[in-house]
Amino acid sequence: MPETGPSSHVRNVVTDDPETPPESVALPERTPPRPALGKQRRTSLLITLVLGGLTALPPLSMDMYLPALPDVTQTLNSPAATVQLTLTACLTGLALGQVVIGPMSDRWGRRRPLLIGMIVYVLATAVCAIASSIGLLIAFRLLQGLAGAAAIVIARAVVRDLYEGLEMARFFSTLMLISGVAPVIAPVVGGQVLRITDWRGVFVVLTVVGLLLTLVVWRWLRETLPPEHRQDGGLGGTLRTMRTLLADRVFTGYVLAGSFAFAALFAYVSASSFVVQEIYGASPQTFSLLFGINSVGLIAVGQINGRILVGRVSLDRVLATGLTVITLAATVLLLMACGVFGEVGLVPIAAGLFVLMSAMGLAMPNSNAQALMRTRHAAGSASALLGTATFLAGAVASPLVGVAGEKTAVPMAVVQLVCGLAAVCCFLGMCRPWRRREPAVGSVDTSPGAVAVEAAGGD
Repeated sequence: MPETGPSSHVRNVVTDDPETPPESVALPERTPPRPALGKQRRTSLLITLVLGGLTALPPLSMDMYLPALPDVTQTLNSPAATVQLTLTACLTGLALGQVVIGPMSDRWGRRRPLLIGMIVYVLATAVCAIASSIGLLIAFRLLQGLAGAAAIVIARAVVRDLYEGLEMARFFSTLMLISGVAPVIAPVVGGQVLRITDWRGVFVVLTVVGLLLTLVVWRWLRETLPPEHRQDGGLGGTLRTMRTLLADRVFTGYVLAGSFAFAALFAYVSASSFVVQEIYGASPQTFSLLFGINSVGLIAVGQINGRILVGRVSLDRVLATGLTVITLAATVLLLMACGVFGEVGLVPIAAGLFVLMSAMGLAMPNSNAQALMRTRHAAGSASALLGTATFLAGAVASPLVGVAGEKTAVPMAVVQLVCGLAAVCCFLGMCRPWRRREPAVGSVDTSPGAVAVEAAGGD
C-alpha cells in the first residue's frame, strides 16, 4: 500500500515504490499533520536552493582550493607533501564532524546546530585567509571541515524531516543537480580568483560564501524537527542510537553500498588528472572538458532518476542497475588498462569513465534515500553515519590509486572494480532487496496506546 500523503493517520514504515506491497508494519502516526511542514513543502523551490547551497559548501571548500596548492607551497615555504595535509585535514574534519553534529541535531533540533556550525565555518575560513604558517593553516582547515560538516549532515536530515518515500528520493536527485555543479565550477572559480589575487583570496571568497549562506539559513530555513520528536539521553543516548542504527542490517547495507560507490567515484577524482594527462597526453584544457562532461553525465542521469524513474521503477531496482553498470564499467576499464584490447587511446578510456560516472546518478541518491527511509526519529544520527562512512571510504580510496606510480591506470581501475563489487555484495547480502524487510529503525511507536500490526511473512 503506498503512502497516502501527509494527511494520512496510518503509514507504511518501510516504503519503496507504488508497486511494492506492504513489507513490514503499519503504525498510527505519532502526531497529527503539522501545518508548518506543509507550508515548507509548498515552498519547495526555496528549500531546494537553501539545502542545495548547504550541500555544495563542502565540495566548494575542497575543490576551489586545488589550483592554489602550488601558490601555498611557495608562500609558506613548505614541501608539497605538507601542503597536501591541508586537504586531508579538511576531508577528515568533514568526516568526523558529521558524527558529532548529526546526533546534536537530533537532540537540539536542526536550526541551532546548523547556525553554530556555519558561524564557526566562517570564522575558521577567515583565519585560513590570514594564516602565517602551514601548521596554523592545517589546524584551521581541520576546524573548517568540522564546522562545514554541519551543512551537509543537517541538510540530509532536513530532507528526511520534510519528505517521505519516493518524494524524498526525487528530492535527493534534485539536490544532486545543484551540489553536482559545485565540484565542476569550483576549480574554475578558484583559478579565476588566483588571476587577480593569491591563495588567500580563495579563502576570502569562501568566507563571503559561508557568511551569505549563514544569513540565508537564519532568514529562511525554519526548524523542521519538533520538540516531541527530538532525542534525549546525552552521549549515552547518542551512542545507543547509533548502535541501534548500525544493528539494522538493511540500513547498514545501504550505507556501505553507497559508500563503496562513492569510493569508486573518488578514485576517479583522485586519479583522472594523471591518467588523462600523463598517460594519454591530453592537455589541461582537454582534461577539464572531459571532467566537465563526466560531471554533466552524472547530473543528467540523476535528473532522469528523479523525474522519470522514481515512482515508476522500484528504488532497489534502479540502485541495483546503477551498481551493476559501475562494476561493468570498472571491469572494462581494467581490461583496457591491462592491454587486453591492445593499445587503446584516450577516447575509449574517456567513454568508460563517462559511463561509470553517469551511473553514480542512479546509485548515490537512491542509496541515500533508502538508508534514510529506514529511520524517522534519528535522521541526524543516520545522516551522520551515512556521511562519515562516505567520506572515510573516499579518503581510503584516494591514496590507493597511486600505489603503482603515475604511469599506469591499472590501480585506478582495480580500486573502482573492488569498490563496485563490494557495493554489489553489501547491497545483495545485507539489503536482500528480493525479500521483505523488518521494520525501520526508530519508526516503531512505543508510546502508550500505539498499536503495531505486523504484516504477514516478515523478513
